[in-house]
Amino acid sequence: MWTAVITIAALALIAGLALSYASRRLPPASGDLVEQVNELLPQTQCAQCGYPGCRPYAAAIVDDAATINLCPPGGEDTVRRLANLLGRPVLPLAEHVEPAVAVIDESSCIGCVHCRNACPVDAIVGAHQLMHTVIESECTGCELCVAPCPVDCISMRPLR
Repeated sequence: MWTAVITIAALALIAGLALSYASRRLPPASGDLVEQVNELLPQTQCAQCGYPGCRPYAAAIVDDAATINLCPPGGEDTVRRLANLLGRPVLPLAEHVEPAVAVIDESSCIGCVHCRNACPVDAIVGAHQLMHTVIESECTGCELCVAPCPVDCISMRPLR
């Protein structure tokens, strides 16, 4: 019986060592690279890059379907980090977007929570049937809250 236990333990040890060696020597799968790119993105899920979120944009970057300079919330620092990771040249941001923040006209707000539900970074606070406001330091300026507002009480204000 002990012979069987020792044999199985030795086989498990050898298999573990072989897998460990292989994981260090083999190139990473493209899915791993997608995850690395995704980790460098700001995770605002704002869709300003033209993709519905950061993960689809990361996959497009790895597949060479998108350039690395489409993320306004990430800015030039993110472009630089992506270029270093992927061995690509640093590009200027595709569109220079003036930093802006959403502002709610609180006297017109009806508390419908449509804007709060649309905000990908939870920068809007307020309860149902009560006035809402924007946490300026959290707002990425993605404008996703503007369209759902039924009373048009949300506007974008430049940060400068």
